[in-house]
Formats: sequence, C-alpha cells, structure tokens
Amino acid sequence: MRILIAEDDAETAGFVERGLGELGHNVVIAGNGEDALHLGLTEDFDLLILDRMMPGLDGLSVLKRLRAADITIPALMLTALGRIEDRVAGLDTGADDYLVKPFAFSELAARVHALGRRRTPQAMETRFKAGPVEMDLLSREVHRDGKSILLQPKEFRLLEELMRHAGEYVTRTMLLERVWDFHFDPQTKIVETHISRLRSKLNEGDLPDVIETERGVGYRIRTA
Repeated sequence: MRILIAEDDAETAGFVERGLGELGHNVVIAGNGEDALHLGLTEDFDLLILDRMMPGLDGLSVLKRLRAADITIPALMLTALGRIEDRVAGLDTGADDYLVKPFAFSELAARVHALGRRRTPQAMETRFKAGPVEMDLLSREVHRDGKSILLQPKEFRLLEELMRHAGEYVTRTMLLERVWDFHFDPQTKIVETHISRLRSKLNEGDLPDVIETERGVGYRIRTA
C-alpha cells in the first residue's frame, strides 16, 4: 500500500517508515499538518497515519479537511492522549482506528493490515483504460488495440501510475517516489530509460505514441 504518515517527531516517523517499508509498503512522510493536508489533497494514498498532536495544523484538523473534500481512504490516528473522549473525538472526525503512544510496531502493523482490507472501491480499482491501452492489475495484463503487451515489473508499475492519472501529467519526482520508492534524486536516467522502454513496447509496429512528454513538467498517457 501507499501510506502517508503525518508525524512531527522525526524519530517516530523514521521508525514507522522503516518498519512499514520492510513489509513492502510505500511510505511518504509529512513532518507537519500543512504538508500532510497538501499531499492528501493532491496525491493518491491507500492509508493515512496521522499524529493527533502536531503543532500548527493537528491531525484532527487535517483529517476533518480531507473528509470535507470527500477523501474517504482509511485513517489511523496516533496519539499520546488515551482518554476515551479524545478517542471519540478522533472517530467522530472520521478516523477509522486509534492507537495510543507508545505502541508496539507489531500492533501498528496489524492495524495497518486490517485497515488495508477496508479500502474504498475507488482505491481498489483494478482495471484502467486510456485510449487504445487497457490494463488489468489482477491478471497483470496490458493490451493495446486488443494485442497483448508483455512488460517487466517496473515497466508495469510505471504504466500503472500513468494509467491511474490518465490525461494528467505525472512528474519525474512522483514517479521516483511511487515506482522506485526514492525520496531523493538518484541523479540517474532511470525514469527516462524506463519510459523509453515502455514507449517502444506500447508503440511497437510504428503505432502513434500514447505517452506524451512535457519537458520540465512530466509524462502523461493520452486518453484519446
């Protein structure tokens, strides 16, 4: 799953990020509520983990604004407040679960796993179509005009990100984070190389290019 963690304590955030990363999750860290709100409104996640007591915009305020924007993905609230009324406040705001600090990572992992099973139909979408290209995440099949296209795992993930945002530009930084889990620029041509390979497979036979590149902006797959 792709998980957004809003936690102002760097040690706690790093501990949770490492643990969830070892379980195969793609984790994005926001060190304050403002950044968490921006990421939650502009990017796709399968789960939110929000610290209740962040300075400035706290976890409850972030969740309240996300819910007001009809973002319904599951949210787990972390807090040092163990009172019943504090938990009720979080649940009333739209949290799906509550975990009191300090916590054992095994308990956090179990709750993350449980919440992952509650993902909305939108988050569980498994079939995509953009112009002549069709993609099925469950069967891991890709077709263009009915013809099967065999992709390597990273090529498949790259295409998935483009298909999820069909018609919209996806930046190089976003692809580095979502496909390769890089939260820094590795100063390589890894994105460009994989885009080139993906293009050659999708456009085999001198078909019109379905991936558009805008220098300085990013890549998008055409919808027509």
